[in-house]
Amino acid sequence: MNVSRIALAGGVAASTVLLLAGTASAHVSVQPQGEAAKGGYAVINFKVPNERDDASTTKLEVNFPTDHPLASVMPQPVPGWDIKVTKSKLAKPLEMHGKTINEAVSKVTWTGGKIESGRFQQFPLSVGQLPEDADQLVFKAIQTYDDKEVVRWIEEQKEGADEPESPAPVLKLTAATEDAHGAAPASGSDAGDKKDADHAKDEQTTASAGSSNDNTARVLGIVGIVIGVAGVAFGVLAGRRRTA
Repeated sequence: MNVSRIALAGGVAASTVLLLAGTASAHVSVQPQGEAAKGGYAVINFKVPNERDDASTTKLEVNFPTDHPLASVMPQPVPGWDIKVTKSKLAKPLEMHGKTINEAVSKVTWTGGKIESGRFQQFPLSVGQLPEDADQLVFKAIQTYDDKEVVRWIEEQKEGADEPESPAPVLKLTAATEDAHGAAPASGSDAGDKKDADHAKDEQTTASAGSSNDNTARVLGIVGIVIGVAGVAFGVLAGRRRTA
């Protein structure tokens, strides 16, 4: 009897854990393809699962952060879905690639498609330039079902607190890299100077190697002469001993 009760309790506990895990993971999230490096550009995917058994998701609205606006946002076409990109004027203009940017994307909306029960859909975007003074970006998403239900994934995670019931998608940023900044190769006179410097360095290396080889040959030659003289002397002494 005790064994049966323990087994039953264990089964209930395991089912509860699985149920909670499924609920926690079934929300709108965002992940980069590869890395999202500070100061660079990245392709990110908004993953939207359908949590309902009797309704389909027909609309997704993603609101962009206003504290770190992104001037460049390019959506990838998603079959069956219409995409609308909304821009807003910035209170403080951005400087990007030597140009002044007065507006940035504030919202992207996908409509016209359908995510059926038990399925999910990914919505890719190319975004940049990512901020250098932030570790993450928070996007607030709104998911609409065909029965008019609206789920707002807008709650931000607070430090030390449990995950909120409807968490907002969070994009984690990685450390800045030279590739992320899009460093261009040298060109023109700079490239020529670099090539000449590399050529001179190669010649110097070759000359040093040649000098080293000559010195080695000389040392080996002297050693050979010494060994030869020693051999001759040894032969003369051996002959005298035989004669004596």
